[in-house]
Amino acid sequence: MRVLVCPSGFKGSIDSHAAANCIEEGILRAIPTAAIRKVPLADGGEGFALALVESAGGHIRSATVTGPTGKLISSYYGVFGNEQKTAVIEIAAAAGLSLVPPDCRNPCITTSFGVGQLIAAALDEDVRRIIIGCGDSGTSDGGAGMLQALGARLIDINGNELPQAGGGGSLLSLADIDFAGFEPRLKKTRIEVVCNWQNVLCGPYGVARVYAPQKGATRQQTEILATALDIYASVAERMIGRSVSNTPGSGASGGMGTGFLLIGAELRPRYEAVMQYFNIEGLFDDCDLVITAEGAIDYQTPRGKIPAEVATRARKHKKPVIVLAGSIGDNADANYDVGINAYTSILQRPSTLDEAMDEAERLLIEGAEGAMRMVMVGRTLNSSLAWKTR
Repeated sequence: MRVLVCPSGFKGSIDSHAAANCIEEGILRAIPTAAIRKVPLADGGEGFALALVESAGGHIRSATVTGPTGKLISSYYGVFGNEQKTAVIEIAAAAGLSLVPPDCRNPCITTSFGVGQLIAAALDEDVRRIIIGCGDSGTSDGGAGMLQALGARLIDINGNELPQAGGGGSLLSLADIDFAGFEPRLKKTRIEVVCNWQNVLCGPYGVARVYAPQKGATRQQTEILATALDIYASVAERMIGRSVSNTPGSGASGGMGTGFLLIGAELRPRYEAVMQYFNIEGLFDDCDLVITAEGAIDYQTPRGKIPAEVATRARKHKKPVIVLAGSIGDNADANYDVGINAYTSILQRPSTLDEAMDEAERLLIEGAEGAMRMVMVGRTLNSSLAWKTR
């Protein structure tokens, strides 16, 4: 049996690379002769750089940057390709929510400065393209810190420069952005930003009001950020020459989508881009079964989550798809309509979230083994019935 294994990660527990290894181990326990192809997937958040670089046969580079709370942290980016050398950066590696201790979560002051430092480090590799994964950020500064790290000067209403890495709250006094000293190598570098196309910068469904509370903002801080990003949008619109407030993707990663628009980057819907980068369409001819995985499966999964995106494409090739999930939520049966043939929870007993996360690797291995043993029962039964009808 030829099995394509293309899981997402289980956030806060195991990344897509580790998930693929666990599923492989479980499959081989049930079918030692199985031929397995692993293609770990990530939607732009945690694990995106590692997954894409591994898929492309590249290398991970280490870097020390300013983290979201202003302290130095160990970070990384990836590089692959020869003819068109490409860097891969995930925002979560320099400005991720997981890098902000729970008692320090205030998106009015967290910064994306480290993301700009990763971009500068990648430029030192003489890359010609940079792919940026937007997701799991702990900031709401619109990418202002990133711009500062790359040489931009943010000017306040009194003509003074805003403090470096000042956070989203500092944008309340923004009046202009000076790009005179901006990193010149970016003019020769193509930047593609993989982002949530639904995230916009401003308005009642703008990024501050939707996501800032999840990053630790109080109601007052949320309104401060909403006002600050409105001001940021006005400045950006004047510089770009068009509206950005409701541009698809402009609110991605705490408004960093707008920061990338300011430097001429291309914003791409994340699942369209991810499926292209990992060449998912070209993998189905060489498999009999597809197994994917994610932390949860429910009625929202068909709205662009990785298991549904994989299944939609697998169905075109008439390949069956099994999803291994940490939990099964409301109306999960909606997934049958997008090409998922079966799904199952890897949990074996009632447990707390912390317990499940601690045991995630074992549960995923045993869940994959159990699913494959059921598949083999089905194959045996099918063969038996086919023999009886002869």
